[in-house]
Amino acid sequence: MYMHAHNDETTFSNMIREHKSTIYTVCYMFSNDEDEVNDLFQEVLINLWKGFANFRGDCSVNSWVYRVALNTCISIDRKNKKSKKTIQLDMNINLFSDTDTDTRQIRQLYDRIHKLPLIDRAIILLWLDNQSYDEIGAIIGISAKNVSVKLVRIKEQLMKMQ
Repeated sequence: MYMHAHNDETTFSNMIREHKSTIYTVCYMFSNDEDEVNDLFQEVLINLWKGFANFRGDCSVNSWVYRVALNTCISIDRKNKKSKKTIQLDMNINLFSDTDTDTRQIRQLYDRIHKLPLIDRAIILLWLDNQSYDEIGAIIGISAKNVSVKLVRIKEQLMKMQ
């Protein structure tokens, strides 16, 4: 029994190491506050561990990690919105502390992305992360065609933002 549990923990640890940046990418979709991101990361880890024994490999590990991370962050975000009247976004991320043109443009893009509704935010960030339409559809739970239609609309929205 212990041997089996140990193997599961080792496999799980390796999976987390391999997909850590994916989890952080999703957490940064929902907050730019370092402490909040770390809290979200911990919640995602807990939910991944809870679901790990039942993961059957119906989709890629990466898709599954994305889906669990997104669902965790969406439900926490909804709870937080109900308990807070206003949400303050702290945009002083050490990640983007450089002042070069590229970094300013990236920061501006992420500022705009944070103004989008949650699902749109997830779709555009998955797309920016080079996920295929099929993969994005599998993660979000919509068809690849629907992903394509939504991306056109989301890109238009981002272009119009000031």
